[in-house]
Amino acid sequence: MELASQLHGADGFKFFTFSQISIPRRKAFKNFLLSEDGRFHFFISSPNTELIKSLVEGFIDRPEIDFLRRSVNVEYVEFLEPPEFRRNMKFRTLSPIIIKTVREEDGVLKQWDVNPNDLKFYENLQNNLVRKYREFYGDYDGDEYLRLVPYQRSIKRKRIMIPKEGAETYHRAYHMKFRVEGDPRLIEFGYDCGFGEKNSMGFGMVVTS
Repeated sequence: MELASQLHGADGFKFFTFSQISIPRRKAFKNFLLSEDGRFHFFISSPNTELIKSLVEGFIDRPEIDFLRRSVNVEYVEFLEPPEFRRNMKFRTLSPIIIKTVREEDGVLKQWDVNPNDLKFYENLQNNLVRKYREFYGDYDGDEYLRLVPYQRSIKRKRIMIPKEGAETYHRAYHMKFRVEGDPRLIEFGYDCGFGEKNSMGFGMVVTS
């Protein structure tokens, strides 16, 4: 509870992410998916080992969680071995990546969602990752260069509603498969806490492809 309060009350980056829900046996309806066997799973990732430990212990001590105003039993929790991090790697998203920028419109600065056809997408993603790394570890002494190349046919836009100050705001985020080249420490950090922005809201989680 104390860790959860610290996370929710913290300003700035929260250094964790999670995937979208996966329902292996499902039936699709107009506005929802039905799990035919009552099961679903998702992944959580963070460079903060204390956070992961606390989450696992919490699920073990209280294997019942509130999900969409219903009580759900946690059947099992599993640790996954991380990949070997190299300078060149391939990933695919488990939750879409969102990148924002500020642009002037009619003399007013406004925030815009950037798509992968805009070079600003990659510039802001790199800068965001380096800032997160420095804030988490206190410093970064490596090469800030990060080259991310998506497989164009894999890019899928997803329209996401994010509540803000009691209103519904809609944003564009992107699923994709991509190659990334850079300092393995940065790549590992992106794997652990998510690529792009709003990671603690479930954006930017990846797995090796």
